[in-house]
Order: sequence, then C-alpha cells, then structure tokens
Amino acid sequence: MFTPLDAKVGWYLAQRQVKRASRWTTGLVVFVMVLTFLNLVVVTGILVGLIQGISNLYREQQTGDVIVTTLNSKNYIESSQQIISFIRELPQVERLSARYLAGGTLEANYKTRTDQSEKANQTGANVFGVDTVAEDAFSKLGSYVGEGSYLDPNDYDQVLIGSQLIDRYSFGGDVPGLTPLKDIHPGSKIRVTINGSTREMTVKGIIVTTANSPLAVGVFMPEGEVRELMGRTDFNVNQIAIRLKSGVDPAAFRDLLKRSGVARVASVQTFEDAIPNGVEEIKQTFAMLGNAISSVGLVVASITIFIVIFINAVTRRKFIGILKGIGISGEAIELSYMFQSLFYALIGSAIGLAILYGFLVPYISAHPIVLPISNVILVAPLPDTFVRIALLVAATVIAGYIPARMIVRKNTLESILGRN
Repeated sequence: MFTPLDAKVGWYLAQRQVKRASRWTTGLVVFVMVLTFLNLVVVTGILVGLIQGISNLYREQQTGDVIVTTLNSKNYIESSQQIISFIRELPQVERLSARYLAGGTLEANYKTRTDQSEKANQTGANVFGVDTVAEDAFSKLGSYVGEGSYLDPNDYDQVLIGSQLIDRYSFGGDVPGLTPLKDIHPGSKIRVTINGSTREMTVKGIIVTTANSPLAVGVFMPEGEVRELMGRTDFNVNQIAIRLKSGVDPAAFRDLLKRSGVARVASVQTFEDAIPNGVEEIKQTFAMLGNAISSVGLVVASITIFIVIFINAVTRRKFIGILKGIGISGEAIELSYMFQSLFYALIGSAIGLAILYGFLVPYISAHPIVLPISNVILVAPLPDTFVRIALLVAATVIAGYIPARMIVRKNTLESILGRN
C-alpha cells in the first residue's frame, strides 16, 4: 500500500532519475509517446472523417443547415413563393436556394444507334431546375464544372451533368443496374425525358467532383426549362435549402419555421435530420475499426515503456538494493518508476495535443484530403481525445510499474551484491 511518504520520496527519486537520464533516451521515449498519441487520435479521426466528409458534402452542396422539402403526400411545396419570401426576411438566413426536382431519363448516342433492338444508352437521374446565380452562390456549383462552362440564366436547352452519370468518370459500368452515358462531352446532344415529355438538349458542362457528392449524380438546368418539362405552370418548388449565419442554431431555426406554419405544407429538417439512414451507424463502425487499429499502437507504446523501465531498473539494481538497505521502502522506489512513466506519457500527450489542435485539425479542415470517395477531414472531439490520453497514461504507468516491481521485489542483499 502506497503512503504519502512513499509518494513524496518516489517523486524525489523520479526527478533525480529523469534529470540524470540520457537526453537521447528521454527524447526517444517522448517521441514514441507522441507518435502513439497521434496514432490513437488520428487513425480513428481520419476513418470517421471519411464519412463525415461525405456528410459535409451534402451539407455544403445540397441541404444547407436547414432544408424544406415536399410532404410525402404532395408533389411540391404549396405556397412556395410566400415561404421563400418569408425565409429571406429572417435575420438568421445567410442565403438560400430554391429548386425544382424531378426524376428523369437521359439518353445519349440515340442518333448513331442503327439497331433499334439494341439497348439504348440511357440512365435515370434527378433533374434539378435552379436559379443558376443563387445555386452557384449556395453550393458553388460553377466551381465544380470541370469540363465546359457553367450555365447562364438565359441558356436554353442546355444542361450540366454530374460526372458519375458519365462512363469515363463513373464506376457504374462494373456495377449491375448502373448504366452511365457513353461518349459524352461538352457540346454532346442528349435527350432528357421528364413526366413523359422529351426534349433534345446540349451538354454545356460536366460537374467533376468526388463520387459521393450529391452534385456528381445530378443534372442541372435553368428552373424555367424544368417547369416546362414537368408541365407545371405554377412556381411551387420542391426544395428550399437554407444556409444560416455563423452561430445560428439549426435546430432552433427549424423549430421557428415549424411554429410559423411552414410544417403544415412542407417537411422541415436540419442537416442532421436529413442525413440518410445508416450514415451514423457507418460512422460508429469506422470509429470501432479505428480504435482497434489504434490499440496496436497503445500496446507498442506500453511494451516500449516496459523495456525502457526494465533496462533502467536492471542496470540500477545495485543502487535499488542500496536504497532499500538504507530504509527506502520498495513502494517508494516503485512509485519513482511510475512517476517516470507518467512524465513520459504526459509530455508526449502535451506535444501531441499541440500538434493535433495547433496544426493537423485546422490544416486538414482548411485543406481536406481529397479521395475518390469524399473530401476527408480529421474528426477529433476534445472529450474523445482526453479519453485516449487517459488510456495512454494508464497503460504507460502500468507498463512502468510491472518491471519496477519485478526488480524491487528481489532480495536486498542479492541486489547489492549483483547476484541473480
């Protein structure tokens, strides 16, 4: 049982040993602790950030902070223009984009198909009718046009197509049920069919972004043309995506819209409400995988500390015997090695925290890791990080205690004489 006196003596001995230890050895152990800390946090953070990156794409490019959509029993949002005017006047709103949405069919290469029994080169897609200026301000749609050019408000019979609907960008050719269009480039002609109404249009641009971006699987054209193809004479839209000013609570704004009566004619959801089912479960699964991988690093760090403390204790075995011989308790000596381990873990964690929140998190947030599946960010919430620090400290202290106890429990006389 450790006593306050043991702790005081152990702390004194630990200070002396750390001060007299080789700087190279101390630096190496602290470096291992830093790498272990970063491994514990960064691996899980990147895996979770992979899914969070997809969610962020939907928030930035489609839903905004709050999205108003049609009720399941309706084909559009009733009184859309009055709702849009009301939302625009609210001080919490930074910008919004109102969209018409319809399921459509795209067909390519119909002019060169000589055998009518041959399967048509066509695919289904969501067709969005947008105010091209408002949509570009909202989702930065124009910046994703990798081929061709962005839509002009006065364009007629011209469309933008998401890259995943085109064979040279899409993996759909190898996936049953997905039939991306072939030989499509800016200037190509396609037939667009919505609600049985077909029109030949020109591809003005191709939206090139990550595979899981909502823009990559959409078709965009000026709102007036979509209304014509849908056979609609009213101005009732299907989506109103709202981006709020910094600091505004999306849930509170959602409730405000509901209280104002918008919920009677439309579905009002925050970004979190609108996340597809299963995304949260996938994030949890990736977090578990990250924890499993990171635990290997924790074991390695524990073994490193065990070896360092064991070698230190063995080489100082005679000194430990003398300390015991002059009345220093074994518990105090054990505590001294535990304090050393604690020192290594805390210094390593402190440096790791500085690297993590001083550089990695802000840098990756500003410059996401661009992968084919999403723009990956580093997710490292403080509560989770401190839990990992606690695990690292506990594992390190235990790893320091075990070899110290093994040596300290040796017979005092044999230790002084150097006998095994």
